[in-house]
Amino acid sequence: MAYFTQYIELFLHLDKSLSAVIQTYGSSTYIILFMVILCETGLVVLPFLPGDSLLFAAGAFAAKGDMDITTLFITLCVAAVLGDSINYELGRLIGPKIAKQEKSRYINKEHIAKTHLFYEKYGAKTIIIARFIPIIRTFAPFVAGLGSMSYKKFIQYNVIGGIAWIAICLFAGYLFGNIPLVKQNFTMVIFAIIIISLLPAVIEYIRHRSIAKAA
Repeated sequence: MAYFTQYIELFLHLDKSLSAVIQTYGSSTYIILFMVILCETGLVVLPFLPGDSLLFAAGAFAAKGDMDITTLFITLCVAAVLGDSINYELGRLIGPKIAKQEKSRYINKEHIAKTHLFYEKYGAKTIIIARFIPIIRTFAPFVAGLGSMSYKKFIQYNVIGGIAWIAICLFAGYLFGNIPLVKQNFTMVIFAIIIISLLPAVIEYIRHRSIAKAA
């Protein structure tokens, strides 16, 4: 419970926490951000790590001159693409064992089921679309590895989706993060980003529940 509270605090005060990280660790912040994005996309057991909001905040700090935007962009693109590739391999190696279990201690099988629904609707494009949807973003490459998608096909969508996700979220923060109105309400902006990014998954869940009840 204490960890969950700290996580919520991190989200709601990302402007202050990231500022403190930059001041404390300096250039090592690039490595820290790399690891967060790598783990959020690459480890199926860590879908709760910050993604969109962290990228937006990082872009805002880069606009202030606290970090170099080019280095940040390249570093995080590598993390995003590498993370999905790792998750794909995890799905290929341990996915079949997880699928046979009724319950998994570390992996929420409901999230896997919801991700399967996305694949049924969008096909391989799910790898790109999922980049912008928390939770689904972490499970999409895992399910791709679990399924029959070849790595050659997967890596193409992985690179496109990873670069697009980093570019949109990071440069949105770079362009808009330091507008006076945004700076004065940074916490609310971050909170809004989290809510907006969760909306597609919530809508899809409600739609799925409605269809299930009707059936």
